[in-house]
Formats: sequence, C-alpha cells, structure tokens
Amino acid sequence: MATTATTYGVNGEKTGSLELHAGLFGIEPKPHVVWEAVVNYEANQRQGTVKTKTRGEIRRSNSKPWKQKGTGRARAGTWRSPIWVGGGTMHGPQPRDHHYKLPKKTKRVALLSALSDRAQNGRVVVIESLTFPEAKTKLMAGLLGKLGMTGGKVLILTENHDDAVVLASRNLPKVVAMPAREVNTYMVIASDWVLATKGALKTLEEVFV
Repeated sequence: MATTATTYGVNGEKTGSLELHAGLFGIEPKPHVVWEAVVNYEANQRQGTVKTKTRGEIRRSNSKPWKQKGTGRARAGTWRSPIWVGGGTMHGPQPRDHHYKLPKKTKRVALLSALSDRAQNGRVVVIESLTFPEAKTKLMAGLLGKLGMTGGKVLILTENHDDAVVLASRNLPKVVAMPAREVNTYMVIASDWVLATKGALKTLEEVFV
C-alpha cells in the first residue's frame, strides 16, 4: 500500500510530499500484535518491588493475647495474626520480575503496524533536518507550531542521538525525541504525530526492513 507524507524544510516551510517505504509504512496493521507489544513493554517497565509482610515478618509479640477459655471471646493465638490491625498480610504482593521477551518477528511486525497506522492516517511528517543554533525549548515549540503539531503528542525521530534536539524538546511535556534505531511500538502508539528527519527514515529502512 503506497503512503505519502508531507515534507517540510528546515525552517518549517512546506516543500511537497514524499512516498514512504511500503515495507515500513504500507503494511496492513495488525491490532492484536500491537497490543501484545504494548503489554510487553509496560510489563518490562514494572519494577516489581512492592512488598507486604507476612505474619512471620511482623515485629510484634507472639504471646497469646488472652487465655483460651473463660473470656467469652474468640480464641486467639498471636498478635501477629492477619485479623488484627498491625498484623501480617495474607497472600500480599511480593517482589517479582515481570519481565518477559517477545519473539523478534512479533516485535518487528508490531512496530511496522504502528508506523503504518500513523502513516495511513496522515500522522507521519518528514522534515529535511532538525538543526537549532541553540538547544532552546522556544525554538522547538516554534517549529512544531509551524508544523501544526501543538495540540498533540509528538514523537521526533532523528538519524542519530542529537543532544540539541533532546534538550530543546525535553521541557515540552507532550514531545519525545529519540534516535530512529531505538524506536518501539509503545512510543509510536503513545504519540499522535511522528516527525522524522530524512536521515531517520533511512535509518528505519536499514534497521527494520
């Protein structure tokens, strides 16, 4: 499926359109595979450090609260019991590793599906290059304003790691900048727009096609 993207010059002026690589942006999106990749990403971000104490870990007297018979109260053997305030917790969460791996082919299809979905909905924009005289947030915000991307979340893809682009965008709460080779399905799905340099497109083709 042939898809095109609007192209812009360095200063944000519209220069025309570009036919995107069909292998990257022209496949039929597979929603379930995208869902699998997003769940995998979120699971791998979990720290898994939540912890509750069992009755054996509570630092509290283990003596019998009152005698077995004659008080009219229910039998009780320890203050550490889960039925008491300050007692242990039954079946509470324990530290664990939530990490798991997806097959490489599944991750690749998910990423291509996400990119294709954005492209087929006109949400991929190509810019000649991103060059800023200074790493200023104001300059990045001004460029995105010219491109009509001020209202949504924007994923900026560069050919390589670019300190100026990262510094200029990190104070914009809805903007994330990263090298094209590090992009993943979650980042694409979490963004309304994908802004890629021509160098980034070439990197995507080299790495993922």
